[in-house]
Amino acid sequence: MAQYEPVDPRQSFPALEEKILERWRERDVFGESVRRRAGAEPFVFYEGPPTANGRPGSHHVLSRVFKDVFPRYRTMRGRLVHRKGGWDCHGLPVELEIEKQLGFHSKDDIERYGVAEFNAKCRESVLRYIDEWNRLTERIGFWLDTDDAYFTLDDSYIESVWWSLKQVWDKGLLYEGYKVVPYCPRCGTALSSHEVSLGYRDVVDPSVFVRFPVRGEEGVSLLGWTTTPWTLLSNAALAVNPEVTYVRARVGDETLIMAEALVERVLGEGVQTSGPVEVEGLAYEPPFPYIADYGERGHTVLPADFVTVDDGTGVVHTAVAFGEDDFRLGEAVGLKVQNPVRPDGTFDERIVPFAGRNVKEADPDIIEALRESGRLFRSEDYEHSYPHCWRCETPLLYYAKSSWYVRTTAVKDRLLASNEAVAWHPDHVKHGRFGNWLENNVDWALSRERYWGTPLPIWRSEDGEDAICVGSRSELAELGAEVPEDLHRPYVDDISFERDGKTYRRVPDLIDVWWDSGCMPFAQWHAPFENEDKFEERFPADYICEALDQTRGWFYSLLAVSTLLYGRSSYETVLCLGLVLDGEGQKMSKTKGNTVAPWEVLDAHGADAMRWYYFTSKQPWDGYRFSLDAVGESVRQFMKTLWNTYGFFVLYANVNEIGDEPGEPTDLDRWALSRLAATTEIAIERLDDYDTTSAGRA
Repeated sequence: MAQYEPVDPRQSFPALEEKILERWRERDVFGESVRRRAGAEPFVFYEGPPTANGRPGSHHVLSRVFKDVFPRYRTMRGRLVHRKGGWDCHGLPVELEIEKQLGFHSKDDIERYGVAEFNAKCRESVLRYIDEWNRLTERIGFWLDTDDAYFTLDDSYIESVWWSLKQVWDKGLLYEGYKVVPYCPRCGTALSSHEVSLGYRDVVDPSVFVRFPVRGEEGVSLLGWTTTPWTLLSNAALAVNPEVTYVRARVGDETLIMAEALVERVLGEGVQTSGPVEVEGLAYEPPFPYIADYGERGHTVLPADFVTVDDGTGVVHTAVAFGEDDFRLGEAVGLKVQNPVRPDGTFDERIVPFAGRNVKEADPDIIEALRESGRLFRSEDYEHSYPHCWRCETPLLYYAKSSWYVRTTAVKDRLLASNEAVAWHPDHVKHGRFGNWLENNVDWALSRERYWGTPLPIWRSEDGEDAICVGSRSELAELGAEVPEDLHRPYVDDISFERDGKTYRRVPDLIDVWWDSGCMPFAQWHAPFENEDKFEERFPADYICEALDQTRGWFYSLLAVSTLLYGRSSYETVLCLGLVLDGEGQKMSKTKGNTVAPWEVLDAHGADAMRWYYFTSKQPWDGYRFSLDAVGESVRQFMKTLWNTYGFFVLYANVNEIGDEPGEPTDLDRWALSRLAATTEIAIERLDDYDTTSAGRA
């Protein structure tokens, strides 16, 4: 009589996994694993919420299996691990998808269609693929409580976010400022510095060397340089560095003033120079006549320490409305801000020849106009890294406008201290990529001029003199407002109230979705309005895990929000994940046809093979060259070896009628038990340090 069930040498691992999943469902194994740990020491895990308006890819499997393995390990070690799921529901990714579906190209299209109708489409979109996400989540063995998931679109979540902003407001750290901000003309909204960092790409732009004739000196020009020819139509001043030596260079029958250190690079060898020349205060003729009034010091040469001799001529064209350095310089010396660019990225009627033209698209014609007027000295291509919208891929403009900010610079030291308490994997991220980001922190540009998101809870008096930040529904009601059930636009836009004889209406902006996500530790529970005990029990997180680029995203927003509110980080350990590339090391994309759908892998090889590949083939932050064949190697080298070894044992155990009664141990038995104990010790040590690669190779 066979003691052990015979092993099928041709067993389909995917089919075997389906049987195991069915057993897990029938017995509620995940739920039971939590219930049996009631009263045990908790291990807190936060789920970084995906957006379910698209189908999950193989890179999502990477993050989800690493989100599973350590909570699962801690459960096996006796810890109580709740795993609350969540869904990120707001923001540009959702809006752009709906715009694409409806054939829209601008915010005007949305306004004509109706904000209520547009947002209803957005709400429907973010829930479209939840069933598919949940099916994949279960199939890959990621234990997650999806029945009690949080949604950032819920009014309860929004109310908690409002509460957080009221706390920041009361501390004097939420303010309105007129600054140059990264701005997407396609989406019609400002972006934060961490969003900008997600969208840099290498591009080739035209760079131009331009003559700025010195007033009162025939044949003498300052030689300026820029990689944004369209901003020359708004030239307000030229900037030079007081620590740099400037000279006159004779080229043919003209004299050019520029930095001595750059003469040879720009003009070539053997050019005759004289100097040094005092350039500060020189007045010059602007390259275009359309805007003349920049104040008393307009169209003069100004000192500025941001000017370098790394590129260009050492003479920097300054357009106050289109650069952070330019704006600060203009503010310091009293230059007027003139912005002839509309919010959609086109020139206004003041720029007569180019009115209605997109500024970047007008560059070639602007260069031609400079050539015809004799102002163009030279034009050439310039390859550099330039920020694009992280969602629609439109080149950003640096654009002077009014926005709302969180004064994160005021808590820079606390942010750095919060980071010191975090264990990073890999550890170089702590003081490298993330630490440097915190060191160079700028105030968080919070407001967004969009439609689908958490409304900024600030009401302003009609005379513009006073503003109130509202932190809850009840606070709105106490102010005499009728509070709608849905706190989204356009319903929240209709809320007004009277106070001290003034009518207050909401400013129309939304907030950055990254602030939404940074509030999840408390907002998922609707704290502090309810469930405060659950929040306190599960704060901070012992472990979070996302892609490395989240140092500019969720990792930052979590740390910033919790530091502002609670004076500490909301997480203690971070595991960073690298990119999932194709088998040749190229980025996967549908246009290249090199994507590998997760179900293709799961159907062919199963979840365990895919998990083992991700866990053991290399350190997760190094990235992966992912393919069906690569996962197939996991099957051949590990899964089948394990399966065939067990099959060999079963075959001979049944032939020899071996039971489960212990016999006298042999030397081989003792070696095997010793090896098992040593392997277990190493695996525990490495998994305690969040290292699946070494644990899997033990």
